Order: sequence, then C-alpha cells, then structure tokens
Amino acid sequence: MATPGSVGARLRGHLAAALGILQTRLELLATEVAEEKVRLGSLLGFAAAAFFFLGFGAVLLALFLTVLLWDSHRLLALGVFTALFLAFGLIAALAAARIGRQGSRLFAASISELAQDRDMIRPDDESKAS
Repeated sequence: MATPGSVGARLRGHLAAALGILQTRLELLATEVAEEKVRLGSLLGFAAAAFFFLGFGAVLLALFLTVLLWDSHRLLALGVFTALFLAFGLIAALAAARIGRQGSRLFAASISELAQDRDMIRPDDESKAS
C-alpha cells in the first residue's frame, strides 16, 4: 500500500475526487431529466384538456349563435365564425412554430456546471492563453 504522501496516493485522491464530481453531475442530469418529464407531462395534459374544452365550447357557441340568427343573418354568422376559427388556428400554429424554434433548456444547468468544472481543472497557463 502506498504511503500517504506518495504519487499513487495523490493520484487515487484525485481520481476519487473526479469520480465524485462525475457522480454529482450525473445525478444532476438525472434530476433534470425527471423534472423535464414531469413538466412535459403536465403541460401536455393541461394543453389537451384546454384544447378539448375550449374547442368544444367555441363550436357550441358558434352553433348557438348561428341558430339564434338563423332567420335573419345565418350566412353572416357562419362566415364570421369561420373567419374567427381560422384566424385563431393560424395564430396558434404560428405560436407553436415559434416555440418549436426556440429549442430546449434541458441540461442547461448540467452544461453550465460541467463548464465550470472544466475551467477549474484547466491549468493556469492554458486558461490565460484562452
């Protein structure tokens, strides 16, 4: 067995520290994945419920107002509701496309922590050259 001040003991100490850092970073990654999974699940659930109830309510409202105006302005009512539904659908599609182009923030904290770890490990002369 190596003495406490030997190169082997120091190397094992550095290796143990590196493995500890790696384990911590992997645990952070796992936590971020779990949080993102829960967030996406609740987002999809609430979005589906909102889509269903708001869509069904809008169709019923349009039907109600069209029947209410059946004798006088049924074509105007149908045209207005068609234009409104198409406009709202287009706005929602554009918003979804914008959100899709933004990209994910998944692993942002882990990437930041790994960059800090890399900067701490980098030798002084190499960090000054950058």
